[in-house]
Amino acid sequence: MQAKVFELAAMLNGSVEGNGETILNTICKIEEGQPNGLSFLSNPKYIPFIYDTKAGAVLVNNDMVFEKPVSATLIRVPDAYSAFTKILEIAQSNQHKTGIEQPSFIDPTAKIGKGVYIGAFAYIGAHAQIGDNVKIYPQVCIGDHAIIADNTVIYAGVKIYNDSLIGQNVIIHAATVIGSDGFGHAPQADGTYKKIPQIGNVIIEDNVEIGSNCSIDRATFGSTIIRKGVKLDNLIQVAHNAEIGENTVIAAQSGVSGSTKIGKQCKVGGQVGFVGHIQVADGSHIGAQSGVHHAITEPNREWFGSPIMDKREAFRISLLLTKLPELFKKVKSL
Repeated sequence: MQAKVFELAAMLNGSVEGNGETILNTICKIEEGQPNGLSFLSNPKYIPFIYDTKAGAVLVNNDMVFEKPVSATLIRVPDAYSAFTKILEIAQSNQHKTGIEQPSFIDPTAKIGKGVYIGAFAYIGAHAQIGDNVKIYPQVCIGDHAIIADNTVIYAGVKIYNDSLIGQNVIIHAATVIGSDGFGHAPQADGTYKKIPQIGNVIIEDNVEIGSNCSIDRATFGSTIIRKGVKLDNLIQVAHNAEIGENTVIAAQSGVSGSTKIGKQCKVGGQVGFVGHIQVADGSHIGAQSGVHHAITEPNREWFGSPIMDKREAFRISLLLTKLPELFKKVKSL
C-alpha cells in the first residue's frame, strides 16, 4: 500500500490536520511509529503516545480532544477503528495471488471459477465446485463433491472433506479440518466399540471466519451447520450435528459437543465446554473456562462458572471463596 495522506483521507471521508502530502507506505503501531507509517488511535489509554509518535499520520475520531499540542499529522474520521480496519482490508487484498501453481491436482470433473488462485500441491477432488475469486493456498485438500462459493479464502494445509458446502466470503485459516468423522462409537457386549458410520456433511454459510487448527465434524446424518457471520477463534472443536447460530463468536480452545445448538448473537469466551444435546438461547454471554452442563433457555443473559450460573452470582461466590481460610480459622478456634 502506498498513498498520500490526503488520498487516504478522501477514501475514508476524513479530514486532514497537518501535512496531507506525506507519502505512507506501511502500517505501524502508534507507540512504534515510522515516518512513512499510518497508525490509529481509538482507545483513550493510548492517548499519551500521540504526543511523541513518529508515525507519518494517525487516524483519530472526529470528537477526540488532546490536552497538549500534537505534531503528527491527523486524519480525523467518524470511527478510527472502522477506518483502520478498512485500510487493513485494502492492504490484505493486495497480497492475494491469482493463477494455478504447479504441481497441483485438479480432477477433470471439477468446476473452477474465474479469477481463482490455487497454490502448489493443492488437491481438488472429483465434481468439486470452486467459485469465482476463490483463493486456495498450498497443500489444501478439497474432497469430492465439495462446493466452495465465491470470494472464499482457504489458507495453507486446510482439509475439506467430501460433500462439504462452504459459502461466500468465508475465511478458513491454516490446518483447519472441515468434515472429519463425528465421534460415534457404539459399545459392544465384549467391551469393545464399533464405529458408527458418519454419512452427513458440514455446511458453512456466508461471511464466516474460522481460525487455525479447528476441527468441525461432519454429521452422523444430516448436517453440522455454522450459520452466517459466525467467527471462530483458533483451536476450536465443533462436534457432529452441532449448530452455531448466526453472528455468534467463540474464543479459542472451546468445544461444542454433538447435537448442541448455540443460538444467534452469542459470545463465548475461551476454553468453554458444552455438553451434548442441549440448546443455548440467543444472545447468551458465557465467560471463559465455563462449563455449560445444561440448556440455557433465557436469551441475552450472562453466565459464568462450571457448572454455569448467573454471572453476578458466580462472582459473589468467588469473592466469598477468598474468605474461606479466615473463616476456617475462626470456626476451628471455636
